[in-house]
Amino acid sequence: MSTGKKVAAWSAITILASSLFAGLSTVDTSTVSAATTKPVKITFWHAMAGPYKEALQKRIDAFNKSQKQYKVVATAQGDYTTLNQKIMAGAKSKTLPVMAQATYTQIPDYAKDGIVTSIQSQVTGKNGLSKKQLNNIYSGFLQQSKYKGEYYSTPFSASVREMFYNKTLLKKYNLSVPKTWDDIANMSEVLKKDGIATVGFDKSFDMEWDSMVHSAGESLVTSGGKVNVNSKKAVAAAKLITNMVSDGTAKTAGSDIYGTTNFVNGKTALTFSSSAGITATQAAAAKDFDWGTAPLPSYQGKSATVLAGNSLVVTATASEKQQSGAWAFMKFLMSDKQTEKWAEATGYLPITKTATKSAAYKAYLDKNPLAKAASESLPGAFSDTAFLGYQDYRTNLATAVDAMLTKNTSASDALNTLADQTKKTLQENK
Repeated sequence: MSTGKKVAAWSAITILASSLFAGLSTVDTSTVSAATTKPVKITFWHAMAGPYKEALQKRIDAFNKSQKQYKVVATAQGDYTTLNQKIMAGAKSKTLPVMAQATYTQIPDYAKDGIVTSIQSQVTGKNGLSKKQLNNIYSGFLQQSKYKGEYYSTPFSASVREMFYNKTLLKKYNLSVPKTWDDIANMSEVLKKDGIATVGFDKSFDMEWDSMVHSAGESLVTSGGKVNVNSKKAVAAAKLITNMVSDGTAKTAGSDIYGTTNFVNGKTALTFSSSAGITATQAAAAKDFDWGTAPLPSYQGKSATVLAGNSLVVTATASEKQQSGAWAFMKFLMSDKQTEKWAEATGYLPITKTATKSAAYKAYLDKNPLAKAASESLPGAFSDTAFLGYQDYRTNLATAVDAMLTKNTSASDALNTLADQTKKTLQENK
């Protein structure tokens, strides 16, 4: 082979080898890049337990599988009180998660203390919710998500207070499902002869009392800062409840916390619970326990029920990427499909109108008539006023109820003390 041909051959080999190595280099770089790119971790603290925790994890798994950019990792922190305590401790130790569950009434205090951040830009920004999507969410739930005109949370677990009734007991004594508090008083005359309590409250009766006062035309604390916790109407409603407890026609749960135990064991004909309590009651009841649900009884001619549940917040320590991931998860949970699935699994209400009216949810209600009362209660649903210092107010309210139940403090005295404390709280947080 001539020298020229040898040079040409070696040049060809060199070019081919270079092309092969270049190709291998390109593949290897891409593979390494894919292997080292991990999804942004979104830590999430919540207060769900039992079947609620399982249902939440299914929604998390569905989100994580729906995309590769983020991974939500959830940690149960006990009940809502414990969760709040851990959030407060996490703020001090700078160990807060990216996002957490919270009640809307906690948000003013969290915002003031720099624990949560506004998500206004996420909600209304490029990747936010359209006007159509916002209008699809029930306005009461959206209103709970705002503080000082900005979004600080998104609705998630929406519930109302409702009444559970023991069908077997009512049938035995030829009683109808009560629609008013006067009906309950009449039932008590029949049931107390056999030592059966008509009503079972949770450890505290504050939510039923709140609903009764609202039915009477007042808010316990108005948006303008007027305190009505010791008004004549508020005291009268509290007396009605405490008198029932005193004469044995009503029971409170005491150390059981919730009235479920007394109810499923036939010690009370009625109990009041969150609509989300259906799942827990079903789990606690015997298979042959025959019961139903209905809206809260009306008081002074009007029906009302306080909205409860929890929202989702993003903590102030979250990075920009983490905030984006938290918002993506929030938006996922607010979709019609996911809120409907969450409602079916837990007894919470769907937060969107489309989900509530969907064929799937209607079919679910037909198969699960116990869930119907929650939807029927929505026309009379209301939210408490959220204000700075609300957590102190809640603590003082619990103390007032406990004083009425365990220390025989009169309703007027306990609520006068609560009024003074509430006015002081509002003044200190101006």
